[in-house]
Amino acid sequence: MEGAVLIAAVVAFGLVFDFTNGFHDAANAMATPIATGALSPRLAVGASGVLNLVGAFLSLSVAATIATGIVDPTSVTTVAVLAGLIGAITWNLVTWLFALPSSSSHAIVGGMIGAALVQAGPGAVNAGGIVSRVLVPALGSPVITAVAAGVAVFV
Repeated sequence: MEGAVLIAAVVAFGLVFDFTNGFHDAANAMATPIATGALSPRLAVGASGVLNLVGAFLSLSVAATIATGIVDPTSVTTVAVLAGLIGAITWNLVTWLFALPSSSSHAIVGGMIGAALVQAGPGAVNAGGIVSRVLVPALGSPVITAVAAGVAVFV
């Protein structure tokens, strides 16, 4: 029975994380179009809701990356998943409280890395996966975006 309670807790905290992800990341995405007047608040919220729902059905890439490329799934237990979720939820709430922009995807990655380190040690963390799947895209995306924007403005 204890296992069923633990799984129910993971599901419940997963839903809470999804909720914090929704109000946290959606607000970041909607701030620019609303502030510039490109979209009304009603249209921005509606578009965000629809596009987030569609995105959830189109791709599981972030979930797959976390599940396979960042930590060793054989070393991480349900307790570590719960701890990672609690860490990510806490980070989302703290950054929201202080109005700091932050990525919920990066919060869950960090939560899982921290939980894996504490539970199973450094061997449970895939350093190559962190570099190739988190750091390189995080550092490369602003450069690629700047180049694309420059080309678009020039053309």
